[in-house]
Amino acid sequence: MVTGVALVSIAVIFSLPQQLYVQEQSSSLKSNVTVTDGVKHIVPLDEIKNGGPPPDGIPSIDNPKFVPASQAQFMNNDDLVIGLRLNGQTKAYPLFILVWHEIVNDKLGDTPVAITYCPLCFTTQVFERTLNDTEVQFGTSGKLYNSNLVMYDRLTGSYWSQALGESIKGPLAGDELKKIPFDVAKWTDWKSLYPDTLVLTTDTGYQRAYGSDPYGDYYTSPYILFPVLHKDDRMQPKEKIVGFEDSGHYKAYKISDLESLKVVNDSVGNKQILLATLYPGMVRAFDRNADGKTLDFVYIDGKITDKQTNSEWNFDGEAISGTMQGTHLQRLVINPGFWFEWVAFHPTTEVYQG
Repeated sequence: MVTGVALVSIAVIFSLPQQLYVQEQSSSLKSNVTVTDGVKHIVPLDEIKNGGPPPDGIPSIDNPKFVPASQAQFMNNDDLVIGLRLNGQTKAYPLFILVWHEIVNDKLGDTPVAITYCPLCFTTQVFERTLNDTEVQFGTSGKLYNSNLVMYDRLTGSYWSQALGESIKGPLAGDELKKIPFDVAKWTDWKSLYPDTLVLTTDTGYQRAYGSDPYGDYYTSPYILFPVLHKDDRMQPKEKIVGFEDSGHYKAYKISDLESLKVVNDSVGNKQILLATLYPGMVRAFDRNADGKTLDFVYIDGKITDKQTNSEWNFDGEAISGTMQGTHLQRLVINPGFWFEWVAFHPTTEVYQG
């Protein structure tokens, strides 16, 4: 969020129910919950900064409208989208729309989801927006933590860090949201892979200069507009990376490296992972254990195969020929964004060296 965006008209702020909502789900950081003047939090309150706009000054999209790809004349081939496939549905959410809204409250089948984008960190994430089996909506709080989007839920008013997927302040402090695997892709690649996709339209209920980015050259400039707790010069601050976490272990991968290599076999924490990048900027992660084997993958002559059985695998993590035909790898969640954001939240992170 930047001060200029504060000119965005303010949406109606939803009133919160008076009955206290208690989330019973356990969290890894529950032991770190602190209470200050009756307020529960897991990060120091003075590190949650004012981003400029008031709550809902950047309005979430709560009634998203979609059209089939064939009717999306407002899209350009190079437009970036968040792509999501869930419960038999396929949808695309253009970043040139999300830059003005940051959150889309949507539903695919029976699963309520929050599609989120923080332009300051170039971070994207998809969450299941269910708290203790109760469907909730998320809005923008107007606050930042480590220069990153802080959401709030319209049930309890708790603050949630997009980067952590965790409540950092309020009644639900320490609780976590379930992350859902997604893609960041060029529109031309996404619609080629999934021609039946729907795409979010600019019929949002708000008048915005869609196609014009309010952040200008911020993405390529060296400047970070808001304070972060930790900096690290192993990469340029706005190097595009994907971060991966398992069991308290963290690793960052340059997207440019992954694009060159196509396939990377690695391990993070207790996870043996496969990272595949067959389209520009579109990174997928899988658990490379299948049928009791840890597989090693290679990319040769435009095909992904595993060394152990020489089976061929597609970009969806399914073996399409060979002795493992029909086997599916488990899709894993990744964290795309700028390097400065990932290392601010995870200062102990490793960096993949190739």
